[in-house]
Amino acid sequence: MSETKLAAAVTRWYDENARDLPWREPDVGAWAILVSEIMLQQTPVVRVLPAWRAWLARWPTPAALAADTPAEAIRMWGRLGYPRRALRLRECAIAIVERHGGTVPTDLDELLALPGVGTYTARAVAAFAYGQRHPVVDTNVRRFVARAVAGEPDAGPATRPADLVATAALLPVEPAAAARASAAFMELGALVCTARAPRCGDCPVALTCAWHASGRPAPTGPTRRPQRYAGTDRQVRGMLLAVLRETAGPVPRERLDLVWADGVQRSRALAGLVEDGLVEVVGDACVLAGDHHVT
Repeated sequence: MSETKLAAAVTRWYDENARDLPWREPDVGAWAILVSEIMLQQTPVVRVLPAWRAWLARWPTPAALAADTPAEAIRMWGRLGYPRRALRLRECAIAIVERHGGTVPTDLDELLALPGVGTYTARAVAAFAYGQRHPVVDTNVRRFVARAVAGEPDAGPATRPADLVATAALLPVEPAAAARASAAFMELGALVCTARAPRCGDCPVALTCAWHASGRPAPTGPTRRPQRYAGTDRQVRGMLLAVLRETAGPVPRERLDLVWADGVQRSRALAGLVEDGLVEVVGDACVLAGDHHVT
């Protein structure tokens, strides 16, 4: 199957099977799409949906978020995980206001220059918000392209320049069609061409997939194990942040001491939050960064 036919087949599948997600609605703007892309990093869709709606209800524009405090961004982020993303998103909003008059830029290089916006996010916004022709490559897309084109069971642990080139070669020439194909590749990788249990019987390109034709060989590299969460510093950080989010103003250290019995680990987790700019120490208490209740 030619590259053009492969994209067309996956796009037809997408037209019939894509999930009904609010950031895919035709009237959704670039800011809302940017917020969704940052929230979706390492976080399942089901958890992002309510947070995305609440975030945009409070801050429908970059200017609205830029005018608020880091503390409120951290509070609104809630339990999505990796809360530094909340600070980066606010920094991004400030940059959009200062550099682009409050409008998310359309140019890829200008998107890449925004705080917290990397290779994937910049291309996703350019494609999905502005209908441009760029390879949008996440883990799902890399796996699909590696299997369908190269016959490999996976694409390795990290995105390489070669992944962008390989995906770009599959995109239609017309920008809007290319943007839709990018979304289609991603959806197929997420729902059908999955890492552990691919549903090749439901795949629109199974008959021409190089990996399927070679007998679906298993990966030869080391197996990537899910990260443990219980008992880690990350869990303790989350518990400390939960107390601070739910309190207006400084929280006494003795209140935070009740969160976790291991004092060494608790102190290490708190120090990490301070180092990441999420928490500030005020005397014998702690507060979310930039909280206006500090006196």
